[in-house]
Amino acid sequence: MDIQRIDNYTDSRFSKTVLQQHGAYLIGGEPYEIEITCPSEAVIRGTDPAVFDELIETFCFHAPHICRFYSETGSPVASFPAPEILEVDLDNIQPSQFFVDEEKLAAVRSFIRQPEDVIIQVIPHGDRFISLDGHTRLYAAAQDGFRTVRAVLSETDDWVWPFVREAEKRKIFRPRDLILLPHDEYEIQWNQYCDSVFAQQDPGTDR
Repeated sequence: MDIQRIDNYTDSRFSKTVLQQHGAYLIGGEPYEIEITCPSEAVIRGTDPAVFDELIETFCFHAPHICRFYSETGSPVASFPAPEILEVDLDNIQPSQFFVDEEKLAAVRSFIRQPEDVIIQVIPHGDRFISLDGHTRLYAAAQDGFRTVRAVLSETDDWVWPFVREAEKRKIFRPRDLILLPHDEYEIQWNQYCDSVFAQQDPGTDR
């Protein structure tokens, strides 16, 4: 099944809230939404409930802390055991990214009000943690003076290590060190770096 995640904030087929939460998807050209309504719950919307399970699986890759899903009428759709949520010192997190998109930062500020609003995926790394996602939220948390955020322990493949090494090389050791860029410049610089890494891992791929 081809599930396309929408990464912009202006698609008129979706609500502004869902776009800002990155919960907008296209399946077979049809719009589907997953809207987070509280720290562990979300509402799922779309024309064909038969695709909900696969859509939820895709969504949970980015938001594993959401463990209960409901239809728009309030009927249960899916539920999973709640993961353990850790409280992590913000300065104890090593980013695996180095840039932040100004446009994304403006979007995440619509729902970040307190440290509990920031939940990311991490892996242990010595006495610290490596963040696998949520770098825009982490940067916003650092700007707002939060001392801690919430995290879920996750797993990852070896893809993360070139990004961590490059972040360290660029002296990105904490979320506050991330570099804020205009959207267009972010797209160029970040995409170019990602393409170069994946090309080295798979030289035969035409990217």
